[in-house]
Amino acid sequence: MTGHKKFSNLTKNFSAERKAKIANQTAKLKEEMALAELRQALKISQAQLAEKLQVQQPAISRLENRTDMYVSHLRQVIRAMGGELEITAIFPDVEVKITNFEDLAVDIDE
Repeated sequence: MTGHKKFSNLTKNFSAERKAKIANQTAKLKEEMALAELRQALKISQAQLAEKLQVQQPAISRLENRTDMYVSHLRQVIRAMGGELEITAIFPDVEVKITNFEDLAVDIDE
């Protein structure tokens, strides 16, 4: 035996409270991802995404490492991965979907 154990065997004796906490943390992690992590979770390579966006792979690498980008660029990338981008402003008592961003075709290499 190599010392490997099934994950289900490792967690089978956890209390219900601990299992619930782990489930909540897992769900939260799935809701919060960097762009590169999202692409990887969807099993899309940088090369595949570049092909869909008709750019070179280094442009995808640069895009994923940016801390600031145009909403239109982000929308293009999300759509190329099969999703839709929504922007929501979150206040203590209400969430508001922002709808006034125009859908412009913009060159991602800008």
